[in-house]
Amino acid sequence: MTEAQNTLSKLKELLRMEKDEDYAQYQRKMLNTSVDERRQKGVTWYPVQLVNRFISTGERYTLELDRTSHLEQNHAFQVGAIASVFSGHGEDADALSGVISYVRRDKMRVVLNSDDVPDWLRDGKLGVNLLFDEGGYREMQKALKEVHSADTGRLADLREILYGAKQASFKKGFDFQSVNLNEGQNRALSQIFNAKDVAIIHGPPGTGKTTTLVNAIKEVVKTEKQVLVCAQSNAAVDLMVEKLDGLGIEVLRIGHPARLTPEVIENSLDVKISKHPFFKELREIRKRSDEYRKKGLKYKRNFGHEERMQRKMVMHEAKMLKGDADRIESQITEDLVDRTQVIACTLVGSTHRLLQDRTFRSVFIDEASQALEPACWIAIKKAYRVIMAGDHLQLPPTIKSLKAAKDGLANTLFEKAIKHIDESVMLETQYRMHPDIMKFSGDYFYGGQLKTAEDVLFREKGSELEHFVFIDTAGCGFTEKVKKETLSTYNKEEADLLVKHLSNNLSLDKSVGIIAPYKAQIELLRDLVMKNPAFDAVRENIVVNTVDAFQGQERDVIYIGLTRSNEQNEIGFLKEYRRMNVAMTRAKTQLVIIGDSATLGRDAFYNSVIDYAQQIGGYKSAFEFLYAE
Repeated sequence: MTEAQNTLSKLKELLRMEKDEDYAQYQRKMLNTSVDERRQKGVTWYPVQLVNRFISTGERYTLELDRTSHLEQNHAFQVGAIASVFSGHGEDADALSGVISYVRRDKMRVVLNSDDVPDWLRDGKLGVNLLFDEGGYREMQKALKEVHSADTGRLADLREILYGAKQASFKKGFDFQSVNLNEGQNRALSQIFNAKDVAIIHGPPGTGKTTTLVNAIKEVVKTEKQVLVCAQSNAAVDLMVEKLDGLGIEVLRIGHPARLTPEVIENSLDVKISKHPFFKELREIRKRSDEYRKKGLKYKRNFGHEERMQRKMVMHEAKMLKGDADRIESQITEDLVDRTQVIACTLVGSTHRLLQDRTFRSVFIDEASQALEPACWIAIKKAYRVIMAGDHLQLPPTIKSLKAAKDGLANTLFEKAIKHIDESVMLETQYRMHPDIMKFSGDYFYGGQLKTAEDVLFREKGSELEHFVFIDTAGCGFTEKVKKETLSTYNKEEADLLVKHLSNNLSLDKSVGIIAPYKAQIELLRDLVMKNPAFDAVRENIVVNTVDAFQGQERDVIYIGLTRSNEQNEIGFLKEYRRMNVAMTRAKTQLVIIGDSATLGRDAFYNSVIDYAQQIGGYKSAFEFLYAE
């Protein structure tokens, strides 16, 4: 057994630990608890009112539901999650499972997995439960088992190469000089073409990683009939699809329509099926099959031999028609898959039935540094070579088991591979940040290798803004508190100061992002922004959210409220410096950080942030703004 196989054995156990912890958290919220308890934990809406039901994208039933009470309670529902709609009248009615396509404080849309809707939906007393999805874990374990057991062949080779036991091979001869790309991006493009096994593209913030990858795919599909493009999240996949589609590349987006953004829904399998020349025939056959089925089900008990035979014939006809419909749909999907240049999906989504027997010359994995290693192997085992892009100095994968993360699950395949493959390319020219914003992260995380594009220097020429500001709340008495219901930390005085500073520095033409590390602080800031009349004209330009939600995004102005302020100098998960790297590198023109140096200053990283602000004249005391008009 090779060292890589030993590591994979351990990885299987770590993934089992993660699944167990994930399910345990779900159980604590869902099982053996009343509806009221589940509602308080944010995993149940009850009661809800059925406002509308309609056929949405992909010929699927969608329910639009309103939460009619307890609107003040937070919830854990989010777009893409699996949920079940249930009846509060009793256990007789079967719950309906589906995927959430839209959710706000008081409204939700659920795209059902069922072909029809039951009568009990009309009876009222409806509710929605969040469901546990173990399908992804099952597919990841299956992939690890397959990779581990590969003794020979391409999968075994890739395993040993990515773990550093074998050296990656590269051709010579390709030297791209695209006028649309800078020197580093062209070098990365050349490396992708020269790679026989693995290519690694390290893309720090704002360096055009996605642009590079999209251009590489555009060139690769000229010589390869079809490629597979994946990422951990639906959002990352959709961004790639949108950009590829903009270049005129034929892209097929595989995934549940409820999880896709409106910008790429036309590329989805469901929509493409509905626009296929054979779809009209398919829909007509389905309609006839449903009519026969309903007719057959109308027959009750206590009828004679003749009626029984007639019912049998009607149900047989319904079954035959359904078989015809399934065959036509299969022909349509095969035709769509055969004609597309790029098949795009999440890593777990690459287990889709249409891809089960397909292999690819190349698989591209974007945001590979955010993906669990077992998920990456699901896609890699379908390809002859792999191209991974990401930045292991930004957000790591989300892991619920602290022990599994500490024991190695947080160490991604991208991070392992970049240590072994010397030929990996780091993109060095960033197109987002003013140099003052870029310099701290550039020096601290990227060894001073980042440089600012001429376009940014021209854009910021003549600006009188203070581009990097740290507002110190030490001595102001802004003590953090903990919300009893959620145990989340918040800091009311700091939030007030942030909103006051922003209201005095508003610009109608600039987008603003407000980032905080704790959900309770996010809720507080959103409420303040919503209620402050100073933001009436610009509220649509202001987004308040967590670091994770801002990954891959940018804003003209970014405010970061660090929240923590206590006598014990405890800073919690602010110690996840990669998360702070992401937050600080979202800003294009101005970055304002608000925090308590008395609490933060004993941490070497945050002390460096404060020192840097002082060096460039961006250090301020909160007292300068507290009593300003």
